[in-house]
Formats: sequence, C-alpha cells, structure tokens
Amino acid sequence: MDLILWRHAEAVEAGPGMDDMSRVLTTQGERDAGRMAEWLNRHLPQDTQVLVSPAVRTRQTVQEVRRPTRVVDDLAPRKGAQMLLRASGWPHAGHPVVIVGHQPTLGMVLAHVVGGVPLAQAMPWRLPKAGLWWIRCEHPRHDRPGVVVLSVRTPDLA
Repeated sequence: MDLILWRHAEAVEAGPGMDDMSRVLTTQGERDAGRMAEWLNRHLPQDTQVLVSPAVRTRQTVQEVRRPTRVVDDLAPRKGAQMLLRASGWPHAGHPVVIVGHQPTLGMVLAHVVGGVPLAQAMPWRLPKAGLWWIRCEHPRHDRPGVVVLSVRTPDLA
C-alpha cells in the first residue's frame, strides 16, 4: 500500500472569534498547493483515493488534484493518529491513499509508521506546510510492516 501524507498549505492565522476550521489559504499557500498538485497529478496512480480533512484550508489545498476527493471527519484537527490510520486503511488498503491533513497528527503518523515508534510514545516529526511524505508498505502481514520512503516533497522541490 502507498500512503501519501500531505500537510495543508499555508493558511491565514485565526483572528479573534474566527473558527479554526474556516481558515483559508494565503496567496502563498494557494501557489504552493498548486505546485504540489501539479507534481501529484504527474505521479499519482489513477486508482488513488484522496481523503481530506473537513477544514477549509485542506479542501483548498487539494482542489487542483485531478482525482476524486472525499471529506473525512476523522481527519479533522486533533482527531488523532489512530483515526487517521484507520481512515487510510493502513497498511492493507488495496490502492494508494492520499491524506490531506494537519500537524501534529501527520507527524505522529510518520514517527509511528516510518520510525517504528509506538503511537502512545510518538513525538511528531516535522512536516512543513504543503509538504508531503510518500511511503509504501511492502509487507503488511507482519507486526511491523516493511516501510519504504518513496518521496519527501516540499513546494520548492515539486
């Protein structure tokens, strides 16, 4: 299984009384999301499933990706790494999955899946805004599946 963890692009800071879920991308965030979407459109297999947090900024981040997307409430901020892994089907989904989400959850999943750290002890790895990690599970039948990092991208490298 391929799992692509993509952090939302840069969003405006929450002002007084502003709901965090309503934050929109900045102009720079829109540019960065577009660059990453172009790269993904060139590299994603056609059967890729794209799952996105309900936050406005994540839905904006993914809007130029030419694959069907599905909003998943379990990917909202502070829902947790276990919920993200369950939503993705890791490590047994029969198709590639892109998760467009938030820190620190994405970083905790990376620490667990790539670093082998138990979720309860995981400290989130850094994932810059609009950055992504593309990882592959090669042996899903084992307790700790064989994981290969296929790509780590930021908008500057897309």
